[in-house]
Amino acid sequence: MRQSAACGPPRGGARRRDASTRACALGARLWPALAHTLHGRNAPLLVGLSGLPGSGKSTLAAALVDEARRHGVEAQRLSLDDFYLGRATRRRLARDVHPLLLTRGVPGTHDLPLLRDTLRALARASARRPVRLPRFDKGRDTRQPPSRWPRVTRPPRLVILEGWCLGMPPQTTAQLQRPVNALERHADADGRWRLHVNAQLRRYQPLWQAPALRIWLHAPGFACARRWRAGAERTLRRRALPQALSSRALARFLDHYQRLGTHAQRTLDAWADLRVDLDGARRVRAIRRLRPSQPVGSTTTAVP
Repeated sequence: MRQSAACGPPRGGARRRDASTRACALGARLWPALAHTLHGRNAPLLVGLSGLPGSGKSTLAAALVDEARRHGVEAQRLSLDDFYLGRATRRRLARDVHPLLLTRGVPGTHDLPLLRDTLRALARASARRPVRLPRFDKGRDTRQPPSRWPRVTRPPRLVILEGWCLGMPPQTTAQLQRPVNALERHADADGRWRLHVNAQLRRYQPLWQAPALRIWLHAPGFACARRWRAGAERTLRRRALPQALSSRALARFLDHYQRLGTHAQRTLDAWADLRVDLDGARRVRAIRRLRPSQPVGSTTTAVP
């Protein structure tokens, strides 16, 4: 099983250690809200964690798992990224629906049935019926073989699901009319891609309502996501890793995310229970409870 080590001994460069330290501190600050929502529950608690690319979702999810285990609570984390459709499937979508669907990321490029099945199965995990957690290889741009997926042999009390588009509602027809960047102007001039993505996003809505506790890492704007990802890609290029993108390729890649990333900035207050306000250096400025009159977790629904 892939272990989270966000709050273990510091490893890597100074910037990575600093990010890990901040995530551990934030995890400790958020833990009381998770512990309160866990109290008296028989079924696993599903926590949704949303935020723009590069905002620190994966690092915080790992820190929350570590914090839970430090308190004796068995926890697992799932990333929406690990449920991407493989490149062969996306190639068929690119041929049959729209060429831009070859690029992973937007709604419609995830395996929703696999995600639902995995979430449901975790509640019944056992040594006789272990649950395998999918893993996506971004270097090869496809899912790892199931034989390499980590196994869970007992039900966790806490599951952290993190992803960049968690909680996003669909856009209106009027909002879809105007392109937001050069990618949409030139590669989606007739709007078919964004119409398809928006239609697919409607299919995600029941799943977005399932988390009992919803946390949003709120960045100052989409420009920060571009800068944060650029920093991460420079690190990957220095390490000569296969998934590293050139500056030009990264700019085009993030163009696929800009529309919904900007849309999230205006809409996720309505979804989240807790909003973590970040500054441009990903430092925490404030943690805000967005529904103070409503107990956190009171809108829990089963995994659809």
